[in-house]
Amino acid sequence: MSDTLGADAGWTVPGYEAVRTLGRGAGGRVVLARHEATGVPVAVKYLSERLHGDRDFLARFRAEARLLGELRHPCVVRLYEYVEARRGAAIVMEAVDGVALRALLREHGSTGPEAALVLLKGSLLGLGAAHAAGVVHRDYKPENVLVRADGSSALADFGIAVRAGREAEAAGTPAYMAPEQWDGEPATPAGDVYAATAVFYECLTGRQPFVADDLIALRLQHLRAPVEVADVPEPVRDLVRTGLAKDPADRPGVDALLAGLERAAADGYGADWEERGRRGLGRLAALLALLFPFGTTAAVYEATPALTVLGRLKGVLGRTLVGAAVLAVVAAGAATVATAGSADDTTTTTAANSVPSGTPASGVPAPSSSSLPPSDSPTPSGSPSGSASAEPTPSDSTTAPATDGTPTTAAPGAGPTATTPAPTGTAPTTPAPTTTTPEAPTAGTVTIVIGSLRRGPGSTLIADVTVDTTGTGPLTLTADFYVGSPAESYGSQSRQLSGSTQYSVTFQGDFANHPCRGTWTIAVSSSPQSPGGTRTASADAPPC
Repeated sequence: MSDTLGADAGWTVPGYEAVRTLGRGAGGRVVLARHEATGVPVAVKYLSERLHGDRDFLARFRAEARLLGELRHPCVVRLYEYVEARRGAAIVMEAVDGVALRALLREHGSTGPEAALVLLKGSLLGLGAAHAAGVVHRDYKPENVLVRADGSSALADFGIAVRAGREAEAAGTPAYMAPEQWDGEPATPAGDVYAATAVFYECLTGRQPFVADDLIALRLQHLRAPVEVADVPEPVRDLVRTGLAKDPADRPGVDALLAGLERAAADGYGADWEERGRRGLGRLAALLALLFPFGTTAAVYEATPALTVLGRLKGVLGRTLVGAAVLAVVAAGAATVATAGSADDTTTTTAANSVPSGTPASGVPAPSSSSLPPSDSPTPSGSPSGSASAEPTPSDSTTAPATDGTPTTAAPGAGPTATTPAPTGTAPTTPAPTTTTPEAPTAGTVTIVIGSLRRGPGSTLIADVTVDTTGTGPLTLTADFYVGSPAESYGSQSRQLSGSTQYSVTFQGDFANHPCRGTWTIAVSSSPQSPGGTRTASADAPPC
């Protein structure tokens, strides 16, 4: 383990060996770690001890994990696992092979139009996947865009993301907040379009679209001032104007903006604009290779100097923004490090989405300019050349990567295949068949049964739960632990399940801070909700 970890010793996620610090900030820490059972590198995002004591903030942090668990896209950083305990909380994520866009802009000032278009396209694809799931990011900024060495990118940090249309306090980073976001209006995808366009503007010009000495003046500029496009290349000016429209109804949706981007890029920069843009962006990122946490080409998680504002801004802007009104949040990379702690003194509340397993394989080619990104997002490579590597295929296990289990290991990659000469002559022409896109499967009706409940080693409570569904679609199974009467919450665990109609899940809660007397209770619920509602079971704690 790196000697840089000693000064920040504290609670760590069981089953992962910390390697070194990726970044740190007021809100928490991000640590490069290795899954002990498989050796797969991951990024572990820890909530700071101060914020872990803030129940509202902890709820937002927990929500980030649940939202990320619903997103599977190569342009979105993948969630492996969420762990919540009495001593801390953390998200285990894909370790992206790249560098934060903020570091790239700080070093180079701007990216050039073709590279900026490639960045915007990747971000819009990631945001589109989120919007399709009903999720709005609400804090898109350069710190939250990770650029890989091949010129592709991934969107990170859904720490203040909410369901589309849900009422929420004003939140975001002021330089990129849409006019309606300043006033705390319900979150919509149009706010993400505005922020993505503002970052696009910064990539083109090297500066933010609106700059002011204080938040009041900055708010007025976002609400009223026209955007200056004199320094924006002419082929993409309309993209900037429409994406930064004051009225959200005047902004294009993600799909419309993507279509406009493709047209403007091809008309202004030629059919091969994307290939050139990716190469150029990759070169800019490669110049920062010494910042990569693997010492070659892995992601730098930026600790952002820009504040993320949380709190309703109506009426607040008339006075100094202090205390809870302005809060520095864990960005795609705000982080310090923590050394490994004993699993015995940790109240483990683990939520596994997909356990990292197998060994990363290298050599994923970049997509062509006419294709969407590949379905599998790359993970870190040890290669100094900066080439992307294939993401380890997650295990389909419904349990977290426990130290007493052996995760599935991917089979070695197949060798080269022989090439068969193509037959000569002209193939007969047949009309293309009509295809219908199948609907995504749903979980259907969910039935939950707590099969057994028993006291485990020490002060642990173990519950074996079976889940039957009428469909194979995704569902979330959540276990909440309580102690005593009236019940005191002892944390929760969530598991993402899919691909079957029957699941067996074991939950284990650790009541180390209440080891004897009283009653230990588990309550199991699901989303979509089971017709039978929440199932509960209780056991007497051992005598003192």
